[in-house]
Amino acid sequence: MIPALTGRTALVTGGGSGLGRVMARHLAQAGCRVVAVGRDPGKLAAVEAEFTVLGLGLRTASCDVSDFAAVEALRAELADEDVSILVNNAGIGGPVAPITEILPAEWDEVFGANVRSIYLMCRAFLPPMYARGDGDVVNIASVTGKRPLIRRTPYAASKMAVLGLTRTLAFEAGPQGVRVNALSPGPVRGERMARNFRFEAAATGGTIEEAERAFVSRAALDRLVEEDEVGAGLVAMLQIPGMCGADIDLSAGMIAP
Repeated sequence: MIPALTGRTALVTGGGSGLGRVMARHLAQAGCRVVAVGRDPGKLAAVEAEFTVLGLGLRTASCDVSDFAAVEALRAELADEDVSILVNNAGIGGPVAPITEILPAEWDEVFGANVRSIYLMCRAFLPPMYARGDGDVVNIASVTGKRPLIRRTPYAASKMAVLGLTRTLAFEAGPQGVRVNALSPGPVRGERMARNFRFEAAATGGTIEEAERAFVSRAALDRLVEEDEVGAGLVAMLQIPGMCGADIDLSAGMIAP
């Protein structure tokens, strides 16, 4: 029997744009009450307006999830919500440069957004799940956490850290009834990939089209992944009650170096 998502409350970080916005929509369409968290109130307002047009409910909250005090304030703000699904999606791509040219502040910013944020959000929202004896945490990793990506060292290292965090936390949270898994998208069509292609072209002296073609050619399906595929993948994962400690690759086959 496939578990129903109807009536569960899902908190999605990085919910103001990109994959966060799309995953929030898929969760809402699956019957979840959704709380979208992001740093930009304007983007969150736009998502809320989009949901209203679609006839979907949405609560939003502004927060820098890499900041301890801000996450503690978020926990207090959402004390009236029974969050049973935590989707740690917030993150940044970071610099595109050789490691010798990456500044310490840039490195720390990537790990703050991509790794520290997951730690802080789990620290804040796991205790009620433990008390209830049920819940789901899905950390959005990346295929880059499993294969090289030249000139993207902090991003690749941070996503490898997300996978390590997920596997370890699964054994810590599993006995408490909480399932912890990772979803690793590959090349997803959208603004982030377009930005990466622009930076790669600038770094190599090639064209944006050449950068995209070189990247996509590494995928077995020879194409980008669509945002809606990631949203559907998230919903499917949450409907498999025996899944814990898993890393689901959703990359159009981009799993080899």
